[in-house]
Amino acid sequence: QVQLVESGGGEVQAGGSLRLSCSASGIIISITMMGWYRQAPGKERELVARIIRGGTTKYADSVKGRFTLSRDDAKNAVYLSMNSLKPEDTAVYYCNAEIISSTYYPDPYWGQGTQVTVSP
Repeated sequence: QVQLVESGGGEVQAGGSLRLSCSASGIIISITMMGWYRQAPGKERELVARIIRGGTTKYADSVKGRFTLSRDDAKNAVYLSMNSLKPEDTAVYYCNAEIISSTYYPDPYWGQGTQVTVSP
């Protein structure tokens, strides 16, 4: 069984910064992708940033230049540094990973979500 544990959410004023952490635990053979999605009230869940095993990183246009995704392979973890936060960044942020655990193919896993609130 694989679990993703998130931390680092909270409330901050516009222009502030937060850092989200996500670590995977359990039977992990390989992690092919890790990243973050977010879902604001009344909106669909959307990709924020992700990094694949080879190191290529993809960001949503709305966060480019403000958010930075990094990873620690030894800890099976990713970190999302969020700077210059805006009220429209307010959402529940979910860690997502594709992990090869007990099968030959990667399965998707989700964290429980962490709230990020940016006040004007």
